[in-house]
Amino acid sequence: MTPDDILDEFRSAGALLEGHFILSSGLHSPVFLQKMFVFQDPARTERVCRGLAQKIREAYGPVDYVVSPAIGGIVPGYETARHLGCKAIFVERENGTFALRRGFAIPEGARVVMVEDIVTTGLSSRECLAALREHPGQILGAACLIDRSGGKADLGVPLVSLVQLDIPAYPADKLPPELAALPAVKPGSRNITA
Repeated sequence: MTPDDILDEFRSAGALLEGHFILSSGLHSPVFLQKMFVFQDPARTERVCRGLAQKIREAYGPVDYVVSPAIGGIVPGYETARHLGCKAIFVERENGTFALRRGFAIPEGARVVMVEDIVTTGLSSRECLAALREHPGQILGAACLIDRSGGKADLGVPLVSLVQLDIPAYPADKLPPELAALPAVKPGSRNITA
């Protein structure tokens, strides 16, 4: 799939939103990618994750485990792993820090790719990768559907994406006037408590 094909999937799902959004990173942006509108459609999810699996194969070769951060990465991680023919597991917060739970483990020598939905600053991805470094597997790199950092997010490992966009994001105290004039909406999942 081309970057335009992926963006068309987001547009036709109503997942490319414009307004004033507070991202999971705390930054403010005029664009929000509501990936759950994509993921509610299994056929659409299958198409975009098949494309991501192909890019992962090309970049990293065979993969034994796809690991994703909860909540947003679970669906694309699982579906991408299905296309790679490997296991899908996820990290979740335990006392504020990502960790493998539920009996998940990565065996020595396992080839691991971290799969995210959307990367903005890379914070969740870096936290996920830090948790993975506590296990004996080999981290090959990371992958995401959309890198909205324009390639600027430094994860400490290679990152492949289906689409690379440079969508502006601003600290709360440095909003452009046209964005500050709109009411802010916080649609992300970072601060959800279970």
